[in-house]
Amino acid sequence: MHEGHKGEREGATELFGSFHLGDDEFALPASCIREVVNYPAKVTALPLSPAYLEGMFTLRGSVIPVVNLGRLFHADAPRAVATDKIAILDFQQVLIGIVFQDTGEILRVPASARSALQYAAGDAHAVIAGTILLDGGARLLQILDPHALLRIENVPHVLALQATGAKLSTARYHAQSERRQCVSFHAAGATFAFEMLAIQEIIRVPELHSSLLNSELCLGRMHFRGSQVAVVDFGTLLQAAGAGNGAKAATSEQRIIVVRLADTSIGFLVDSVDSIVHFFGDDVLPIPLLSKARAAMFAGCITKEGLGDIIFLDHKGILSQAEIVEMRDGHKRLYPNDAETATAATRKAQRRVYITFTVETRFAVEIGQVREIIDFSGAITTPPGMPACMRGMLNLRQQMISIIDLRQLYAMPALPDASAGKILIVERGSERYGFLVDHVDNIMTISDSQRFAAPQIIRTGTHDDLRSEMDEMIDVGTDAQRQTLSVFQCDHLLEKLGAALPQAA
Repeated sequence: MHEGHKGEREGATELFGSFHLGDDEFALPASCIREVVNYPAKVTALPLSPAYLEGMFTLRGSVIPVVNLGRLFHADAPRAVATDKIAILDFQQVLIGIVFQDTGEILRVPASARSALQYAAGDAHAVIAGTILLDGGARLLQILDPHALLRIENVPHVLALQATGAKLSTARYHAQSERRQCVSFHAAGATFAFEMLAIQEIIRVPELHSSLLNSELCLGRMHFRGSQVAVVDFGTLLQAAGAGNGAKAATSEQRIIVVRLADTSIGFLVDSVDSIVHFFGDDVLPIPLLSKARAAMFAGCITKEGLGDIIFLDHKGILSQAEIVEMRDGHKRLYPNDAETATAATRKAQRRVYITFTVETRFAVEIGQVREIIDFSGAITTPPGMPACMRGMLNLRQQMISIIDLRQLYAMPALPDASAGKILIVERGSERYGFLVDHVDNIMTISDSQRFAAPQIIRTGTHDDLRSEMDEMIDVGTDAQRQTLSVFQCDHLLEKLGAALPQAA
């Protein structure tokens, strides 16, 4: 390393912003600094990222990756803290955040005070582009070169999504057909989502059978619709600490999300399944990625009030084609007697997707009837004079929702802990209603052959029995563990609700 030639003209000046990190003072060209912000209250971890990436947060419609400069220089440097500052840099038209302990000042630096540094090829310290000497040499600032500091792997993808979002923003409220659904879930300490169209079914963790293809990634295989389906630990896929222990007992919250990848079904073990989220195409904000590891799986970030940042996944990019083929063909070769056993009639039968939930007993509702599922909210307000069955009103993203307590409506005992409940949001015309249920259980695909008319004795039961409002049932499970669920039909319920709440009819 050696010093380059100093500027010859004393009057040539350049603006820099100064920042402090430990005992060092750094400078960045003012032209690349968009703004400086306080460290956000919530930073979302992004799996498979370098250790120096603290995570990401959203700022005015952009996802900002947060880089810890100290950890970039030294892997064992401390993590960021709440009192740190973040300099937002415009980097190749993509915004990134650099963590500093404190901001300094804007400096107008003459060329005579600046020195450029040159390095041998591959020198790790090339991120320091030069130095600034001030106060007669008593003050030394190191000039950072943002382009040597980082490499964003998906700049074209980010710019393309930004351009698409700009085009859609003015039309989004006029094109209801653009509205899509995804299912959010937790794994490795973060919230993710699969688009609804990618999901075949969501089930409780069944008995997993050992396989010669077992690995840290593949926990084993399960019987699913007459086929052998490999089960992948999603936490291990994300290289999460503590994941990948195949002997670990499943918790009651864990689920397996069965996703169709190419022509193969794969089950992903996740910590919990949370909500159904509606979004528009331009709600998906691009994530600038600093790593190539499984980069194709990160489609973007969806930010929803009350839900935070959701990492939206492209299911087609989660596993490589080689990994998919190995799991599919390997199980077929190793376990030929467990191949597809469903009859042609079953394969041809029309199938529908249901959400199963509990209000004292279990029900199923076609997923198309539910607009959204949210957690019970303490923000429900109860105006005076409302019927007992009406829990109150909830402001959900600038629209008022009437929250109906189904237990009150049908004279059932009150739910001991309403805060553990879920709210099913349904939409009829311009009105939205929220039905408070005990909990949401699963999402499953059911053949029409498993749907039949409810027995007359149920339909003519007491009027205060929620099942009496439903005229169909579905049969789920196996001979060893079979259940019959009433099919929840929102229109029937809204007719009864109209009598209790004539103003909402």
